[in-house]
Amino acid sequence: MKFIKKHWSNILFFAFLALLVFPQTRMPIQVFVQRLVSFSPSEKDKTERETLNGYEWNLQRLNGEEINFSQSEGKVIIVNFWATWCPPCVAEMPSFQKLYDDYGGKVDFYFITSDESEKVKRFLQKNEYTLPVFLQEQQAPKQLRSQALPTTYLISKTGEMVIAEEGAADWNSKKVRALLDYLLNE
Repeated sequence: MKFIKKHWSNILFFAFLALLVFPQTRMPIQVFVQRLVSFSPSEKDKTERETLNGYEWNLQRLNGEEINFSQSEGKVIIVNFWATWCPPCVAEMPSFQKLYDDYGGKVDFYFITSDESEKVKRFLQKNEYTLPVFLQEQQAPKQLRSQALPTTYLISKTGEMVIAEEGAADWNSKKVRALLDYLLNE
């Protein structure tokens, strides 16, 4: 008993490390930590913004329906690259769901993954997400390519890339909502 009292902090630390070794406990811990450290994404300075110059991009819905990204040209768009195995991706999904619930009819949302469709369907069902998820049939337009997951872009009606965020963020923040309202009224 004396040993435990003397070394309780070391025991807790090693127990925590042990939990991180096992995938069943590692993922929930990483998601929790990511949610704690997620802040509102930053808007790019107007002088640093790129303009999307190509909207030709074939995608496939989870039900197999094929669509082309060009259907969203002239609209406010959010494009998120994610995966079910990515803790930062999973961490930001609840904030995206809340944002989608309120802006889904006004903003075109694209949640792009390369995971297997059945795995994605199970993930969405388990978490009760109604987000519009797409599978890539070809490479994204040049300005929308990234090696990091998650990566999210907010694109204005004129194709201006207002936000290009790598890593988890709080997409349901007042700042993002105010920016979306502004872009929708342009």
